[in-house]
Amino acid sequence: MNVFPLLTIERLSLTFTHQQTTVVQNVSFDIHTGEKMALVGESGSGKSVTAMSILRLLDKEQVRYPTGKINFQGKDLLKFSDAQMRQIRGKEIAMIFQEPMTALNPVYPIGQQLVEPLLIHQRIKKADAKRRMLELLELTGITEPHRCFNAYPHQLSGGQRQRVMIAMALSCQPKLLIADEPTTALDVTIQLQIIELLNNMQKTFGMAVLLITHDLNMVKRFADRICVMQTGKLVEQASTADLFERPQHEYTQHLLNSQPENLQAPYDYINRSEPLLDCEAISCHFFLNKTGFFSPRQKFIAVDNVDLHLYPGETLGIVGESGSGKTTLGLCMLRLQTAEGQIKFNKQRLDTLSQQKLRPLRQHFQVVFQDPYSSLSPRMTVEQIIGEGLEIHSPQLDRQQRREKVIAVLEEVGLSKEMLWRYPHEFSGGQRQRIAIARVIILEPRLVLLDEPTSALDVSVQKQVLTLLSDLQKKHNISYLFISHDLKVIRAMAHRVIVMKQGRFVEQGKTETLFNNPQHPYTQLLLQASL
Repeated sequence: MNVFPLLTIERLSLTFTHQQTTVVQNVSFDIHTGEKMALVGESGSGKSVTAMSILRLLDKEQVRYPTGKINFQGKDLLKFSDAQMRQIRGKEIAMIFQEPMTALNPVYPIGQQLVEPLLIHQRIKKADAKRRMLELLELTGITEPHRCFNAYPHQLSGGQRQRVMIAMALSCQPKLLIADEPTTALDVTIQLQIIELLNNMQKTFGMAVLLITHDLNMVKRFADRICVMQTGKLVEQASTADLFERPQHEYTQHLLNSQPENLQAPYDYINRSEPLLDCEAISCHFFLNKTGFFSPRQKFIAVDNVDLHLYPGETLGIVGESGSGKTTLGLCMLRLQTAEGQIKFNKQRLDTLSQQKLRPLRQHFQVVFQDPYSSLSPRMTVEQIIGEGLEIHSPQLDRQQRREKVIAVLEEVGLSKEMLWRYPHEFSGGQRQRIAIARVIILEPRLVLLDEPTSALDVSVQKQVLTLLSDLQKKHNISYLFISHDLKVIRAMAHRVIVMKQGRFVEQGKTETLFNNPQHPYTQLLLQASL
């Protein structure tokens, strides 16, 4: 490691002019050549805007830097002109963004976007640029580089798109790579592959890497050194080993203690009653779009002949990667998706009921969705959102009675009655998820489908929401069907676990038994990737 830092940020402060608030305050840190450093913190801590400031990607009309310097190889990037910064971006400093689908242009083939940095910065022939990028695609683990080169972004999986972004970032062999939440939207096994890929690429090219994330598990696997940010301030920095073993700042300690564990509601397997939900031979398939005019329509089997039983007061976790069929299975069991097979709820057949006859029963089985912002109507107040179900299922209540019940359930989920007249955009992610939970709990359901309910939340907020769900289960004896690819969350919440792969159950059992002694190779792979 060189004595002189590759990048030095000195007392950097950043203010958005329209808000008149300082979002980054006197932040200072160094990155040396070949070093892997992580900048961690929760949403709103200022880590991403700090990283984007290095490349001057923020709108200069909307942002001011009251104090500070960003010295790269001894030169202050804040004093660079736009033309000078264009020579830095991609060539000297490259960036991998959080969501590759939005970072890649959907109307151009992958190859056209890949060769662009080489054509701009190295002025080489298109044929040479294509050959170079095909080599990089192969180096990043793309199995069919020629097909990928000619494909459009939507034709690739999430993991493949992220590998394309890494290949593009490495095309000009930058001295510094900034990776902003590069694995947030990916499954645990793909996350592990991307981290291993970044490690290998860092060693191959000898570059420095600045990793922006709130995933402490990933940081522990990857980084040499960690800087912790809270509300725009750098509160602690240390080597990875020291920070995990001896955190000094109370916020760092709070983050490390926010990992979910032992939140299961008590459950008596010996004296349990009949299943609340009893499903046999459930299958679901979709027809894919035709590849040609005369070609037959292909059938995709999402759920393949599975049986499932869920008991009163029990949490059943369903885990698997994207595309394994776990969400489709959940929707099938609640008759939100057409399926074959027998579905009994509280000994009553649901699969034979018409939608009209099924409607009165729906208050007994409800859903909490993954993204609380998109699942709440932006045009409705909190009172209208939570009380909407009562208008349908409890028409005998007048307006005042409904309001009283809404206030009571708001307080039950940790919110106040002053929030009744506010709209979803006025709340944080954790508060929005509490509103979504309140909307469900007010109907006093016996079964709740939780579809990745905490994946969009920071670790500390995640633990708060999981604790709330556990408390509600203890109080109301609710059964949870908990769908997730986060095995730590499942281990903390579930009494039993089912592992799904390609529409089938590959393993199931009591949570601790399955986690301590996994039998199927796929389960072992999932657990290894999540350690």
